[in-house]
Amino acid sequence: MTTAVDTQRNTALASASDRVAAKRHPWRLVFGIAATAVVIWGALGLWLNPALDHQTIYKYLTAGSILSGVRNTIVLAVISMVIGTVGGFLVAVMRLSSNPVLRAIGFGYVALIRSIPLLVLILFMGNLALFWSRLDIVNPFNPNEIWVSWSMNSLVTPFIASILALAINEAAYMGEVIRSGLRSVDQGQREAATALGLGATHSMFKVVLPQAMRVILPPAGSQFVTMIKMTSLVSVIAGGDLLTEAQNIAATNLRTLELLVIASAWYLLITGIATVGQSILEHRLERGQRKVSV
Repeated sequence: MTTAVDTQRNTALASASDRVAAKRHPWRLVFGIAATAVVIWGALGLWLNPALDHQTIYKYLTAGSILSGVRNTIVLAVISMVIGTVGGFLVAVMRLSSNPVLRAIGFGYVALIRSIPLLVLILFMGNLALFWSRLDIVNPFNPNEIWVSWSMNSLVTPFIASILALAINEAAYMGEVIRSGLRSVDQGQREAATALGLGATHSMFKVVLPQAMRVILPPAGSQFVTMIKMTSLVSVIAGGDLLTEAQNIAATNLRTLELLVIASAWYLLITGIATVGQSILEHRLERGQRKVSV
């Protein structure tokens, strides 16, 4: 007569027999150690190079202007990413719309912006005053009457131009990321939400988007890390970022290499923190999908 204990024992034995031992790959460890050694050797070679003045690095690593550049870099990346994500969501919705006009606009925006190098877009935004010297708000009933007028140079500062360029560029890429995430949700989920009486907006934010976040978050995190590094491009219009401040100091003390090392160290720290944050968010989102090991 089979008891409950025997049944549990047989089940455990069957489960254990079904497990396949993981194949060992000793060369992976060897290659990993070799790669780590190469990285350490390269870093030490740079640090111990006699052309590098360590005192300059120690002096300016936490200088006020450098820290101001670090703060501006983070602000640029966060604001541009937020605006770009919102714009990307709108682009993704347009591209998935049943309206052919909206689909065409979304497709045209993505195709146009992805065809323009970001550096060119930054230079374009930094020189808007060449196209429009002033921005006027006129009386619609009397075009000769100007209500409010701003100088374009004072309205679109290098910092604002940097945010505009980065956000416009990011919206095109995030639009494709979000579109792929929304398309990954099964059509049955939308149909079920409609059957429950939910409108299009409620279905999107209550049913579709929460499920799509598992697909959207990993590439979106990578886009944010890339955004942090792309802020360095705004140095061409003196956007006040980390690289701009490092170049300003290098222009006075002629220690270009040392200031580049300082900027690289700060970029490494910021992107490292962003990468860890991304991993934590992914870990939390994936908890519901993990299988319990027997």
